[in-house]
Amino acid sequence: MPYTRLSAHPSALLRYSRRLLTSGVLLVLVLGSYFWFTTPLPDLAHLRERAALGDTRILDRTGRLLYAVPDPLSGRQQPVALTQIAPALRQATIAVEDASFHQNVGLDLRGIVRAAWSNLRSGRIVAGGSTLTQQLARNFLLDPDLARQRSLERKLREAILALKLTASLPKDEILTLYLNQTYYGGLNYGVEAAARHYFGKPAADLDLAEAALLAGLPQAPSAYDPLLHPEAARTRQLQVLQAMVHAGMIDAEQATRAADEPLQLAGAAPTMLAPHAVTYLLAELSAEFGPDAMLRGGLTVTTTLDLELQEATQIAVRRRLADLNRPRGDTPGYHIQGGAVVILDPTDGAILTMVGSPDFANRSAQGQVNAALALRQPGSAIKPLTYALALSKGWTAATIILDVPGSFTGGDGRPYTPENYDRTFHGPLSLREALATSSNVAAVRTLDYVGLPALLDLAAQLGINSLGSDAARYGLALTLGSGEVTPLELTAAYAAFANGGERVYPYAVMGIADAAGHPLPVGSLGTQPRRAALSPQVAYLINMILADPYARMRAFGATSPLTLDRPAAVKTGTTSDWRDNWTVGYSPDRVVGVWVGNPDGSPMRGVSGITGAAPLWHEVMLAAHRNLPVRSFAQPAGIVELTVCAASGLLPAPACPATRREYFIVRTAPERADNSHVRVRLDPVLNCLAPPDYPAARSVVRSFYLPPPAAAAWAATQRLPSPPRTPCPPLTAGSMAPSRPVALPTPQATATPLLVTPGDGARFQLAPGLPLERQQILLEAQASDTVTQLRILVDGTTIAQLDSPPYHAFWQLRPGEHVAWVELHDRDGNFNRSPDVRFMVERSADVPHNTP
Repeated sequence: MPYTRLSAHPSALLRYSRRLLTSGVLLVLVLGSYFWFTTPLPDLAHLRERAALGDTRILDRTGRLLYAVPDPLSGRQQPVALTQIAPALRQATIAVEDASFHQNVGLDLRGIVRAAWSNLRSGRIVAGGSTLTQQLARNFLLDPDLARQRSLERKLREAILALKLTASLPKDEILTLYLNQTYYGGLNYGVEAAARHYFGKPAADLDLAEAALLAGLPQAPSAYDPLLHPEAARTRQLQVLQAMVHAGMIDAEQATRAADEPLQLAGAAPTMLAPHAVTYLLAELSAEFGPDAMLRGGLTVTTTLDLELQEATQIAVRRRLADLNRPRGDTPGYHIQGGAVVILDPTDGAILTMVGSPDFANRSAQGQVNAALALRQPGSAIKPLTYALALSKGWTAATIILDVPGSFTGGDGRPYTPENYDRTFHGPLSLREALATSSNVAAVRTLDYVGLPALLDLAAQLGINSLGSDAARYGLALTLGSGEVTPLELTAAYAAFANGGERVYPYAVMGIADAAGHPLPVGSLGTQPRRAALSPQVAYLINMILADPYARMRAFGATSPLTLDRPAAVKTGTTSDWRDNWTVGYSPDRVVGVWVGNPDGSPMRGVSGITGAAPLWHEVMLAAHRNLPVRSFAQPAGIVELTVCAASGLLPAPACPATRREYFIVRTAPERADNSHVRVRLDPVLNCLAPPDYPAARSVVRSFYLPPPAAAAWAATQRLPSPPRTPCPPLTAGSMAPSRPVALPTPQATATPLLVTPGDGARFQLAPGLPLERQQILLEAQASDTVTQLRILVDGTTIAQLDSPPYHAFWQLRPGEHVAWVELHDRDGNFNRSPDVRFMVERSADVPHNTP
């Protein structure tokens, strides 16, 4: 056998190995020679002289021209000498792109080995290992089609060109070419154009912080564009500074000072319509096709943008922010410089409008920063996701959630005690009311039930990727908006509620044609198939809650900007430090997300989602639905509507004083009768339980609410009436008559009415940032079914006159001490009055708090 012969003769095996090695070396030499001689170094004097096919044209969905992209090499590129480039930028570029630049021969063998090992371990391309010279060769010497490929031929030709460049040019000249020819995003080739575009100064005047930011852009100009993605640009800047420290170019103290330096971005304002949307689209096109094809390929790009709606939205943003900043008497404006609006079609995720600031050209207010793509805390606007999870796990819109004091374990293991925006606890709330009125305590209790990992998973399924998947980063305050999302992400997530539970992928391109008019594939820039994220039934329940004006009345009043001329679901949000406020809402046809705040993160002056973002949302929603028919949210199969006891969400029982209609997923509909109320026969004079043989003239029947055990302490603070526990003593002949002349009704007559809420001695506090006319409390009364007319009074003024249950009304809070009571007439003409209930309303504290 051959194996035996080789084993028996080691010299034969050695000769075989030598031949194999020699053949391999010869093959490498032949291939190397072939690629060496077939990869000529272009004439450096004519670097990048390629014929442009024409301007790329960006159109709106109707064909109106938004922008014709000029060839950036025709005027904006400004080559400069190396001495005219700040030393910090030269050092930063070398540190982050090629630390061995001055020592290597155009290839970094160690870097190539490290990159190969990293790619092998991960099973995909995660590192490149290219030197600065290789990048110059790939981007400016290789054929553009070959440069975009990830092939062995490209890598070999790139390496040969890098070796030839190093052999032909001094290192300083290679660095000069790189800095003058590299694409830095924003239609800018070269550091001089980039420095003037982003910072309004020449490259020679850049400081360390500015240089580090620019040096980080070439790796991914679209992803790190500071005008589109300021947070990502900052993160990349820190990476560059750390690379400079590692290379010994600066020390840690210099890096820290540079990282802390506020960047004053300028941004040249190109003449374009819908500038934020077009800039966003150009970045997407560059990432998909490369800068050359995007800028010089003569493409015609038809977008999803509706220019008419875009311009109407832009005008609305400017007008509303001007109104919010207008002083009112002695009260200054709200100090708001920024606002963003995103409008999507929920059926497929088409971006109809993207406004990133009130004025794109306003450099002093960082107008070119696209706030629609900036990370911001969403406040209460993230709560619908938490409640959607709870509904998916079997809760219902009628499930009772306790809005009572409670302590939870925070993300750091320490106790966390949430508070509501009005610093008042509201007791047992239905899930419907808890979400609609934006109870913080109820939301935290709900997240504690569903779990942080589940919320992060749902957020990702709905397209909110900025929160990540690491639950250890967050605590239960995540449901109050402690994470950061972008307006585009959050608006797209709400689209899943509008369309029946399916995630949409926001897109901005309807079609692309080349210079000859032939259609090109749009790839990831076009519409993507929807993906199920929630059941249609859960989405429908969220819609019915967020579109319910009565459920949110206690928090937002009977009239507010959240009410439209058609069914619309909506949620507001405000961060506790007044830095962000939101309103995101939708119909079956449009989703509108509005953010209001300051691009530099400075706080506003006491403005909430309902006063800041909501009026703008209202105006934009009207514009977005112009000429669209009124449509209701379609009810899916598997939904039933039932009458339930209002206080418990269970089936009505004789003792239940008030009922309401509620929607349920079939499998979660209640089957038990209400047990939250009890009817008790008692002696109202002695306040004792009347035995069966007790005289009818001395007894009445009343209904009492029995709070859950966990809410007992809250009920005691509210002084809610509770049924007597002591049986009445036997009556003697002398005690059959009352000790004083009182008119005691029979069981069929009218019982003494009760004001159930608020409790006697209750205290309320005005919430800062909310208009007084929208700060209201619910007054709820109980009475027998013989009532013909019932009045609820506060401080002697009738606030409601009712002739049938439910007996409740809303009253606008006013600072001071107040007294409330109930008066009624029964069908026999009898008059009765409830005991007085006294409560206090305190003025708002100066400390802001999370508001709806």
